Amino acid sequence: MTNNSTTPLWLSIIPAMVLIVLLSISVIIFRTEIIQGAAQISLIISGFFAALIALMRGCSWDAIEKNIIATTSNVIQAIIILLLIGTLISVWILAGVVPTIIVLGLKILNPKLFLFATCLITCLVSFATGSSWSTAGTIGVALIGIGNAAGINSAMTAGAIVSGAYFGDKMSPFSETTNLAPSMAECGLFEHIRHMVYTTTPALLITLVIFFLLGMGQLAPHNNSSRIEAIVQIIQSHFNTSLYLLIPPAITIFAMVRKIPAIPAIMIGIITGLLFAYIFQPNFFIHPSDKSMLATLRHSFSVTMKTATLGYKAHTGCRDVDELLSKGGMATMLPTIWLILSAMFFAGAMEASGMLHSIAQAILKKVKSTGNIIALTLGTCFVANFLMADQYLSIVLTGRMYREIYDGKGLHRKNLSRALEDSGTLTSPLVPWNTCGSFMASSLGVPTILYLPFAFLNIITPIISLFYGYTGITIVRANSHKEPLPIESHEEKSQIEEKN
Repeated sequence: MTNNSTTPLWLSIIPAMVLIVLLSISVIIFRTEIIQGAAQISLIISGFFAALIALMRGCSWDAIEKNIIATTSNVIQAIIILLLIGTLISVWILAGVVPTIIVLGLKILNPKLFLFATCLITCLVSFATGSSWSTAGTIGVALIGIGNAAGINSAMTAGAIVSGAYFGDKMSPFSETTNLAPSMAECGLFEHIRHMVYTTTPALLITLVIFFLLGMGQLAPHNNSSRIEAIVQIIQSHFNTSLYLLIPPAITIFAMVRKIPAIPAIMIGIITGLLFAYIFQPNFFIHPSDKSMLATLRHSFSVTMKTATLGYKAHTGCRDVDELLSKGGMATMLPTIWLILSAMFFAGAMEASGMLHSIAQAILKKVKSTGNIIALTLGTCFVANFLMADQYLSIVLTGRMYREIYDGKGLHRKNLSRALEDSGTLTSPLVPWNTCGSFMASSLGVPTILYLPFAFLNIITPIISLFYGYTGITIVRANSHKEPLPIESHEEKSQIEEKN
């Protein structure tokens, strides 16, 4: 492989510039349809540019290919979870779980408080489970359905769900990113969580206030009680909406709280959903013309397999309800998986050639103040989310690169771990081709570009973190017994000694 230190910066930025140009053109032409192929092709072409440059620099194709495969292996778990979440959504609709939650929500939730309640509910669920994906793929799907039925702007609803889901992803001790960030920065887990309170709490409060105020305006002419009642009656005429159908999501959430890994926990949700479908929605499994046992078994197997793979297709006679409930299935996740694999091709080629390292080293030379260090960390995480399309890679690579600079400036490592999450975790669902952004868009049925302006927690938290960096608020210096690395600037050294 090429020597990272000899990779020219001007060569390193060519693939990134190619990607930015192609994506910009694609956004202009295809807009919200960009993830249907344009983004994937852009990533593949840009990755090929990176590979060509690496080959010209003396890097073998075998080395590039091995790194691409190794990078892709990091997202295999995410791909499996995507497929299972697609099945979970469709099975829970078939079982009547999602229709039950929608009916209850339409009867209980006041449209004026819906956005506020949606954000708060997803905050609690994601904190309990530690998973933004599971939260969005389960309770989030039901909430987006309730919002659509009640005439709430779907982009606002999705923004509230994403904001709440990523609160738990960032703050819950059960979350993978909450454990990953302090491990990369080498500081304690609960020390890390306590330090994040300073940026996340005010951001959440501001977010809840904004959604409360936005909710006050959700009184469109079509949002009336007669329309909601009609939707409720149509759903109940096609589904048994017994309260017992809340058991599958309760079991799934309990499994996640008990720290059962995501894949088996989701499988538990799918299996319990199928059992409840057979018990509470038997009409779906009876052959319409042949009532024999063998015909029923064949029809039941066919319905189960088609629903799990292709999604649930509603035929209620009401277009609004059909659009509301026709969701899920493994097949609906395939464009997202295609996007993830294309992104990993680009990331693997960039990393194998040493271009990412070269870009990072060039940026590090410009760092002077504490505020710049925090800004650099936040910015690098976002750029990594943008270019490498995976939040785990953004946290791992940024954490590895910047540990020494925090030591050199006499800053406690928990400042680094907090910045990693403030940007690495929270900006990932704001990038359409990122694994998180594409998953949220696929699960909620709302393009990333549309819900992005309403994902207030994800936008506000990095801004607060940046403000703290430049003002020094909540920035913790390294313990006095830890000898910081040599600092080139005598003026900076004196400032640090004065603050200590």
